[in-house]
Amino acid sequence: MIFRETSQNINIYKNMCYFICYYSIHILNSFFLLRLSPSKHSSPPRISCFLLEMAAQEVASQPSDTLATLKTESETLKTKLEEERAKLHDVELHQVAEKTEALGQFVMKTRRTLKGHGNKVLCMDWCKDKRRIVSSSQDGKVIVWDAFTTNKEHAVTMPCTWVMACAYAPSGCAVACGGLDNKCSVYPLSLDKNENLAAKKKSVAMHTNYLSACCFTNSDMQILTSSGDGTCALWDVESGQMLQSFHGHAADVLCLDLAPSETGNTFVSGGCDKKACVWDMRTGQCAQSFETHESDINSVRYYPSGDAFASGSDDATVSLFPSCIFFKWRLLFGGYNDYTINVWDVLKGTRVSILFGHENRVSTLRVSPDGTAFCSGSWDHTLRIWA
Repeated sequence: MIFRETSQNINIYKNMCYFICYYSIHILNSFFLLRLSPSKHSSPPRISCFLLEMAAQEVASQPSDTLATLKTESETLKTKLEEERAKLHDVELHQVAEKTEALGQFVMKTRRTLKGHGNKVLCMDWCKDKRRIVSSSQDGKVIVWDAFTTNKEHAVTMPCTWVMACAYAPSGCAVACGGLDNKCSVYPLSLDKNENLAAKKKSVAMHTNYLSACCFTNSDMQILTSSGDGTCALWDVESGQMLQSFHGHAADVLCLDLAPSETGNTFVSGGCDKKACVWDMRTGQCAQSFETHESDINSVRYYPSGDAFASGSDDATVSLFPSCIFFKWRLLFGGYNDYTINVWDVLKGTRVSILFGHENRVSTLRVSPDGTAFCSGSWDHTLRIWA
């Protein structure tokens, strides 16, 4: 049988629904009367009102009870949360330092002296193999050293003096350098020590003022540079194309350092505007800036874990900017114009030792990749390896 949607059928369907609803209500009412009526003469309207009043009281009481329960539960959770926070709560550095033992006797000596430059040593960098070092000088030369034997493996004469920047590629197969020529040049290295490296030179970056620092990213294919033109830039080594520029300093940018992470998306720079800036390489924006020094910032270095960085200034101070309190690495080395190297305990803020050996201003300093030694360069034309 097929049901057709005619007006007559629709009316029949409505009437059936009304009939079912009416008798359902009637049956429920009878049920309540039989269950709750004290006598046969009780008034149904009064019972209905009584039922409605009880239901209203029950509904009204439920929200208040639920609210009180939730409030009590939230207070309990809040107390537990505060207890857990207290167990892991951050504290000030001096509070942790007071409970930490002082470092024992600190002894470091000059193990190697590298001689070969004819003028002030301005920059140096370690190779990832922890053995080779590249250095640049005011004499216009870039030298690759074997730190174990003190032998020179490669030497390049630049077309200008004051080669203020040099860096080793992560693979160890190339070095980058630059200075008053406003360029960053990359030289591939080979096992043939007699090979003419100048013939393989590739000019990668071009600034409008002197090149003050350079640093490869986590690959040989990109390099960061800073310049006296007040900018930093990220370059593609193969094409020489600028990938990103970084504007934010109000004066010459003198130094930079890449964050030690696999992604390497941030770096820090310092300059003559007394400001240290942390940059996001993906956006080209300054993520945060720090202004605590009273003179030029001529050195910045990230903490090995990347949780902090240190800055050195011409105001004869070293500042540490941590994001957390750490314990694994506590020593910080700073080179000064009084010919000394000061060793600092970053946790207690105290000087642990003073190293003597150079005969002029200490201009550059780098810790080896494995942390077992460090190399310093000076205006006395030499580099010294300490351990």
